[in-house]
Amino acid sequence: MLTATISAVIRRSLPLAICVCISTVCGRAQDVPPRPVVVAYPNANPTAARGNIIGAGNPPAPAPTPAVAEKPATPPPVTPTAPDPGLQPSWETQKLARNYIFAIPAPRGQITDRNGVPLAQTRVAYNLAINFPTPPQFTDDEAARYIAEKVRRAQEITERAILLDPARALKQYKDRGVMPMVVAQDLKPTELDRLKRGQAPGLAAIPVYLRTYPQGYTAAHVLGFVGRQGGFPSGEIENNELLWPEFEGRDGIEKTFNTQLTGKLGVMQVAFDAKGQKAAEKITLPPRPGQNVVTTLDLKIQQVVERELIAAKRPCAMVVMDPKTGEILAMASEPAFDPNIYVPSVQPEVIDKLMKDPFNPLFPRAFRAAYPPGSTFKIVTGLAALNDGYVDPEDAFGGEAVITIGGIKFRNWKKSDVGPLNFVEALTQSCNTYFYKMGLKCGHRPILEYASRLGFGSKTGIPIGSEEPGNLMTTEYMLKHYKRRLMPGDIANMSIGQGDTLVTPVQMASAMCAIASGGTVFQPRLVLQVQDLDGHITFGYDIRARDHIDIHRDTMKALRTGLNNVVNSGAGTAGRAGVPGFKVVGKTGTAQWGSGKKEKVAAWFVGFAPLEHPQYAFAVLYEGKPRDNDVHGGTYAAPIAGRVLKEILKPEPKEEKKSSAKKKRSDEDSDDEMDDDAPRKRRRHLDPDESN
Repeated sequence: MLTATISAVIRRSLPLAICVCISTVCGRAQDVPPRPVVVAYPNANPTAARGNIIGAGNPPAPAPTPAVAEKPATPPPVTPTAPDPGLQPSWETQKLARNYIFAIPAPRGQITDRNGVPLAQTRVAYNLAINFPTPPQFTDDEAARYIAEKVRRAQEITERAILLDPARALKQYKDRGVMPMVVAQDLKPTELDRLKRGQAPGLAAIPVYLRTYPQGYTAAHVLGFVGRQGGFPSGEIENNELLWPEFEGRDGIEKTFNTQLTGKLGVMQVAFDAKGQKAAEKITLPPRPGQNVVTTLDLKIQQVVERELIAAKRPCAMVVMDPKTGEILAMASEPAFDPNIYVPSVQPEVIDKLMKDPFNPLFPRAFRAAYPPGSTFKIVTGLAALNDGYVDPEDAFGGEAVITIGGIKFRNWKKSDVGPLNFVEALTQSCNTYFYKMGLKCGHRPILEYASRLGFGSKTGIPIGSEEPGNLMTTEYMLKHYKRRLMPGDIANMSIGQGDTLVTPVQMASAMCAIASGGTVFQPRLVLQVQDLDGHITFGYDIRARDHIDIHRDTMKALRTGLNNVVNSGAGTAGRAGVPGFKVVGKTGTAQWGSGKKEKVAAWFVGFAPLEHPQYAFAVLYEGKPRDNDVHGGTYAAPIAGRVLKEILKPEPKEEKKSSAKKKRSDEDSDDEMDDDAPRKRRRHLDPDESN
């Protein structure tokens, strides 16, 4: 309805304007917007709408060929006559005739969630432009007065301050007076209504394609944003120039998949006759919309995650993954921004405010920020020491308040001696001194090996640029930065996630997928597929396991029991993450990060749920205030995870419960038979200073 109304305005006020054809193109695009057809994911069921979004006009019939007269046998006598004053050389009568070829920008393809819900689309917008009478015959003074009058009227209609350089406007009239001159972009509905109701000859609403993000802030750091490729055409008209500027991806999926999202240009021909009047216009090639990118995100889960992060009122991040596939269901950082601010172009004061915000809303903490993992890294230390046989789950180490390593005092977070503890007890209580000793007993190599295999110290490979790889304290790293090898104190720090070890939230969530799945390390998957306008898959990302860690059943039992106790026993540190009816399991972590007055606490909670048949693996990161040591993973990060899981966890169907119970009994019988056949391999203790 809006398109029809504006088209009527254009027809009434601009009978000869080139924008009539653009209105036709955009109007048809508005009527039949491209929508993705998700065919790979079994739960996807979006509606497909196909067909040309842009109509093409029929070419005119060819002009008839003039008949050739026969030569008479005897020419009649010729009587000289005066020249006909109406006959002039063709170069003079045709000097205003022109034929132009213009490129029509195509709509960008959509970006959707896994169920086909749009996250980024193309919309038809309207720019306000001055339309000059043709042929352009104004003197400089007449043109200046005409432009000033139209600008004044445009300001009344839009209620905007329109700043136009008179000299540049006059030059544009001289160079391209047959083209509309844009004075205001992206008119609001109220402005369009005033244009329709008001008398505004010489002003036109020009339809164009613009990017839009219908969910606003949601998934902004994943989607990225677009920017305009240059300004509007200027100077003399050239064939094949764009009718309006195209947009390109500047960050996120918009940038990575810019080639696929960018459509194919259309072609429009416009002819002016000898009097400078438009004689014909036709679209010889309709623009073709770009391809659609279907992500693994679940909009509902993404929105739940973002709502809880916003409620925290501090910089934070959360990643939720499917442990059966490695698919990222939600990945959010707060604070965020609305990518719509970049369309049609971002205002300097808006970007300046974002850049000066101390919380930096433009920074995607989920995958471009690396933090010390704190006690969450004890999962890695325990996995390495137990699985390679350096420590038995029942081996007990003392839980002193302080121990000395290399002449330096290393403290437990509890100020009193908690006595000897086995692995499950130490993980439940997050006893630092136990893990110092465990790390020293197995040495740095197994810890670094398992950390690397879980994905720490390297990019996950999600299709977004500038992903942070994090850091592991390898021998090479130590030699490069400290000119020495790892010392016992370094290993002690590494064992509890301190020192120079750095990880990202998406790495943590991916590692929890591996623990939840029994050792399969999936390649994190953020995009399901790319589809063309007809719904055909042009590129797909398959589920891929990049490694599999053979985790001994005793090791896995100890890990799962300890992670369960962290949340569901009175001795654990993450009781606030519990969800009635489900066993949420995980590990808290608290680590100092930064230096001096800028030192902050990184509070973590990572894990999966439910324990028996995991639906989700996750990682939550919360940034404390500078020099605020009262922030802990159990009191700030764990409650966020608990509130999210309470909304997204679903009860297991009864039939699956029966099947799962049978499978569990079968697995237990199998374990009993294999107990003596698959003992863990005991390895000797490696000296921390041994070379790699």
